[in-house]
Amino acid sequence: MQLNTHLNINTSLCGKVTKLQENYAEVLLHTTQQMAADTQGLVHGGFIFGAADYAAMSAVNDPYVVLGASSSKFIAPVKVGDAVLCKASVVNSKGKKAEVEVEAFVNEKLVFTGNFTTFVLPSHVLG
Repeated sequence: MQLNTHLNINTSLCGKVTKLQENYAEVLLHTTQQMAADTQGLVHGGFIFGAADYAAMSAVNDPYVVLGASSSKFIAPVKVGDAVLCKASVVNSKGKKAEVEVEAFVNEKLVFTGNFTTFVLPSHVLG
């Protein structure tokens, strides 16, 4: 299956799609020192959220998909050097709206969960 969305994303900041199926995607984020929030190597949650969001968009896989809303929980800390695997599944889809659940893991340990409400627009949101 071919990725059809977010084609210009910076994969060093948001992760790389490693698995893509209809209504499902996995994104792998290798965390770096640039993502550290402090001197102890805690990764800022925004990078985890960004990878989860990218996974959700990839699971929908439409060029005009946008995020409408989200709710998330950070379960455990992520440290510099961790590889974070985000698994996204479309759990409900009706018309232009899709609900996507994302779980993120470090070495099979759950570190993040999120529910993303997405919308597929008829054309690009900016144009």
